[in-house]
Amino acid sequence: MTGMAQPASPLSVSSVAQLTLSLVAIVALIFAISWLLKRFKLAGPRGHGDIMVLDELAVGPRERIVLIRVGESQVLVGVGASGVVGLTPLATPIALTDEPARPVFADRLRDFMKRPDGAA
Repeated sequence: MTGMAQPASPLSVSSVAQLTLSLVAIVALIFAISWLLKRFKLAGPRGHGDIMVLDELAVGPRERIVLIRVGESQVLVGVGASGVVGLTPLATPIALTDEPARPVFADRLRDFMKRPDGAA
């Protein structure tokens, strides 16, 4: 025979390794995006209809106090590892400002890109 190269088998070791590494990279990318959404609280709408999360305050690594609007009233609840605990209904609702407390992702990215060292 002449020195013609044989085409690679679709099930060769290198193609299986490349496929495996590609799948691992895709799964890692999914986990990274999920972590970023949780970290920057960009996971989407925080409520709809008559029940809505208005604000929250972290008081520990896994504990936070959450202000919830239920209909026309507001309720403070504690959220932690042990579950959700109703703290108190508010007699006078807290007036919140219309401006967002957290900048949107585009603003954060723009601020990050402006930094000369890129440090957070």
